[in-house]
Amino acid sequence: MADLLAFERALWARGITRVAGVDEAGRGALFGPVVAAAVILDAKRDLSPYVDSKQLSETRRESVFERLKADGHLCAVGTVSAEEIDATDILRAALRAMTFALEGLPVRPEHVLVDGPHLPVLPCGGEAVIHGDALSASVAAASIVAKVTRDRVIRSLDARYPGYGLHRNKGYGTVEHLGALRSLGPSPLHRRSFRGVVSGDA
Repeated sequence: MADLLAFERALWARGITRVAGVDEAGRGALFGPVVAAAVILDAKRDLSPYVDSKQLSETRRESVFERLKADGHLCAVGTVSAEEIDATDILRAALRAMTFALEGLPVRPEHVLVDGPHLPVLPCGGEAVIHGDALSASVAAASIVAKVTRDRVIRSLDARYPGYGLHRNKGYGTVEHLGALRSLGPSPLHRRSFRGVVSGDA
């Protein structure tokens, strides 16, 4: 198992204490925004709960998210709409959401760890870490914040756009969702530039 604090400890040892992990959620979804989060963990707290969000159940993610806030770790989110995703592309939209998240932090980070191979506009030095959510506690924490935040947004939209099963599929292209797109057509918040949205065929 990877040491999820290896990146952070190396930076802390150099006196770099404000290390921000960044990740996004909803990149592959057919509906709704892409949401990014930036998290600066407090090294004096227990950081063991912060693992890749994909390893956690929805209930556990919610619990860890509430603990993160209660323990005083710093976090912020950035959101880019489906309309902007269609007007640009999902990569640029995701990177823009990451920049918004970093700008929303209450303090300026000294170093940024970003999940994946691409870097957004950064306020300081940083590095792209492929599979960062499985290698860095800061990035893992950001993955949890982004996922929980986006899931809550999508669930809140289910009543406004019924029939797509959004409370279950969170906007991803499940069989149920694609079938609903074939029968109902896309809603105003569907990403029309994504394959399957207009026709309902994956």
